[in-house]
Amino acid sequence: MRLEATNRDDTYKVWMTDPELETLRRAAADGDDPLRDDLVIQLGGYVGLRAFEVPQIQAQHVKRTDDGDHYRLRVPRGKDTANGDGKPRDAYLPPDVESDIHRYVSVVDLEQHDPLVDLTERGVREVVKRTARRAAEATGDEDFRYVSSHDLRRRFAQRLLVDEQVNPRVVMQVGGWDSFAAIEPYLNAPTPDVVNEAFEEAGLG
Repeated sequence: MRLEATNRDDTYKVWMTDPELETLRRAAADGDDPLRDDLVIQLGGYVGLRAFEVPQIQAQHVKRTDDGDHYRLRVPRGKDTANGDGKPRDAYLPPDVESDIHRYVSVVDLEQHDPLVDLTERGVREVVKRTARRAAEATGDEDFRYVSSHDLRRRFAQRLLVDEQVNPRVVMQVGGWDSFAAIEPYLNAPTPDVVNEAFEEAGLG
């Protein structure tokens, strides 16, 4: 985990790894609503949803693609990073997250039009902060205390752009960014291993 100071006091951008994201998920198991809190972490860290987008999601927004092998999650009103107006998008939904959503809908007995996570935007942010505090207490890593809901989206973006080298235009589409300038702040310097692999795959190493 790496912290990057911002212009605000005691506030940092947090660059996490997937193992650290999984530590957050384990910490969610000790919360008041473990399944819901884990789902909040996954929607941010693996689907790339913003805090204000999470409360919009309903069970009916999970869609299987025409090939029958993939899933999308319809976000009714995302953020238009070009002019600020909200607009819908189809986020890519990993199979594991889709499976957990399906299980959660069944356990909680949600109707198709019920909110998947019955929280406000502020409530989503608070779930992440509480979960991060528990992760800090469980691991002794105080950096977890700085983790915010936006840092989950940062992990989502960096995984795709840096770790997996997914086409940036694909990342822009599923993550709701309208320009390269909008996703640039989510980029962190590649690790030495990522650099080595990139050159090896290109036949230059």
